[in-house]
Amino acid sequence: MIPQEPAGVVVGVDLGGTKTAAALVGPGGDAGPVRAVPTPALDGPDAVLDAVAALVTDVVRAAGAPLRAVGVGAAGVIDAGRGTVVSATRTFAGWPGTDVAGGLRRRLAPLAGAGRPVVTVENDVDAHAAGEVWRGAAAGAGSALLVAVGTGVGGSVVLDGRPLRGAHHVAGEMGHMPVPGAEGLRCACGRTGHLEAIGAGPAIHRRYRRLGGDPASPDARDVVARAVAGDDLAVRVVRAAGEAVGRAVAGVMTVLDPEVVVVGGGVAAAGDLWWSALVGALRAEVVDVLGDVPVLPAALGADAAVVGAARGAWRASAAVPPLVPSVPTTPGAAP
Repeated sequence: MIPQEPAGVVVGVDLGGTKTAAALVGPGGDAGPVRAVPTPALDGPDAVLDAVAALVTDVVRAAGAPLRAVGVGAAGVIDAGRGTVVSATRTFAGWPGTDVAGGLRRRLAPLAGAGRPVVTVENDVDAHAAGEVWRGAAAGAGSALLVAVGTGVGGSVVLDGRPLRGAHHVAGEMGHMPVPGAEGLRCACGRTGHLEAIGAGPAIHRRYRRLGGDPASPDARDVVARAVAGDDLAVRVVRAAGEAVGRAVAGVMTVLDPEVVVVGGGVAAAGDLWWSALVGALRAEVVDVLGDVPVLPAALGADAAVVGAARGAWRASAAVPPLVPSVPTTPGAAP
């Protein structure tokens, strides 16, 4: 059993376009078993919130304690102060404008006993970053840049333990930066030339097929496997994707001067070809004073957003002190 305060349990939720995961998370960041269900993203906001509430209910009932707070890391541009969705891609039907915090607060009220559950909502990559700074690869860092490369390309900047939100709630949205090599390639946002159009997993697969690759290739994972096996075209596509991400990261590093860079997501597991391309392009672009900034693989894996979202819920319920740097980050390079 994860240690909790007497006033109840806290649940972290990672709400993605494909699946939703949730777990109890203690005040020190220890997570219990993660439960997951498919996200009914195309069935509308009510269906999504019903699924999240049912999942949280299962987690809380298994704990046998009242619900104190829920922290949600959700896909889309999120107004964290209001707990609402500002904008989103077509992955979620009708998602913009959804009051995630209010909808979940109403659905989960019976679990909170005599009180009302605290519900916090933030962007899923911000939650991922908060988890890595709290208990992961960037633990103790005063500032960190988290880059998540998977179905899309996301980013988050953490300063003094708090994700930077920005005036329009899009701080860190690296996937929509214009980058060399992506000219004419369409991004999920509808525009062309963005990082996500060349660096994300689906983009790797599309580009391999478009340039004459095996039409039987089912996904980016297969393209990476072909690259490892020596397929020249697959090698070129995977390397170009890694270089594009590396150049974009170098640009953000130059503006923000983070203490550490952490890279995670499904594509980050592609192996040395992708990693060496990313790190090589990054090191070639940054000024000398930034040449030794650690570039580290994410440490918490799929649990990062669950843990980070719960951190926000613990803080909102005034149960834990603000996060401050305490553990020095060990310099190093990604494998």
